[in-house]
Amino acid sequence: MENNKTHILQLTNEQLLERFQTEDKEIYFDELFKRYIPLLYGLCLKFLKNSEEAKNAVMEIYEEASTNRSLYIIKNFHDWLYTIAKNHCLHEMRKSNSRRFAELVDDKVNFEKEFTLFDGNRSSEEEKALSVCLKKLNEKQRKCLEYFYHDHKSYAEIVVMTGNTLAKVKSYIITGRRILERCMVKELKKTEKEDCEQQ
Repeated sequence: MENNKTHILQLTNEQLLERFQTEDKEIYFDELFKRYIPLLYGLCLKFLKNSEEAKNAVMEIYEEASTNRSLYIIKNFHDWLYTIAKNHCLHEMRKSNSRRFAELVDDKVNFEKEFTLFDGNRSSEEEKALSVCLKKLNEKQRKCLEYFYHDHKSYAEIVVMTGNTLAKVKSYIITGRRILERCMVKELKKTEKEDCEQQ
C-alpha cells in the first residue's frame, strides 16, 4: 500500500486525471483535488472574505466535485474545478445577500495563472521563460514557490522545512510569484519579438 501511495504522489496532475478517467479509482481523484486545496482556499477567501467560511467552502466543493465528477468528461481539471468553486462561492454570497456580490470582479485570469504556474500545462516558450525567471529569484523565494506550487506543501509544512516564520513564508511566496510573473511576461515578449525578426 505504501509503495502504491508513493507511486501516486509521483504522478503529474495530467497522469492522475488520466488514471482516474480510465480506472475510475477514487484515490487518483482525491490526490489530484488535494493538490489544489491551497489555491481553492485562496479563491474562496477572496470571494467570501472569511477564513472559516472559506475552509467550509473547500470541503463543500470537494463534496460537490466528487458527486459530479462522473457526469462529465473532464478535459481540463483546473478549468472544471474553477467553475465549480466560483459557482459555489457565488451561491454562498447570494444566500447571505452580501454586498460584495455587486462588487465582485472575475479573477479567473489570476486564478488560472496560479493553477498553471507549476502544473505542467505550459508551452515550450513558457517553459523556457519559467526556467530563466526562476534563476532570477533569490533562493528563499524560489524554494518557497517550488514547495508551495510544485510540491503542494502547506504553509505550515514550508515553515518547518525552511525554518522561516509563517509571515516570511507567505511574503516569499507572494513576492516571488509577482516577480516571476512579471519576468515571464518580459521573457515571452522578448521571444515573440525575436520570432518576428527572424520571419
